[in-house]
Amino acid sequence: MSVKATNDTFRSEISAGLVMADFYSDSCVPCKRMSPVLAELEEQTGVKLVKLNVNFDGQTAAEYGVTAVPTVIFFRDGEEQQRVTGAVKKSQLEEIINTLKATPHN
Repeated sequence: MSVKATNDTFRSEISAGLVMADFYSDSCVPCKRMSPVLAELEEQTGVKLVKLNVNFDGQTAAEYGVTAVPTVIFFRDGEEQQRVTGAVKKSQLEEIINTLKATPHN
């Protein structure tokens, strides 16, 4: 089940484990297309999904250099590992998740 984050909660939500952070806007059509794909991936892979609405929590988006939506940033223990911008295929996201899960970390 995805977590809706705010400027106040974002850092704590991404601080542990592998996390997909979805930076989105309610008025963004590609964001609406990506949402069920990300939810499905969360369920299939067990990777936590954190959603941040850039219209309400733009400060956090700016801190991470998010200039377009949708942007999905993959974090491990609070550190950015990879990011994709725009509507991408589920297979591309699966590949990133599989690579990150297979990569040893400290």
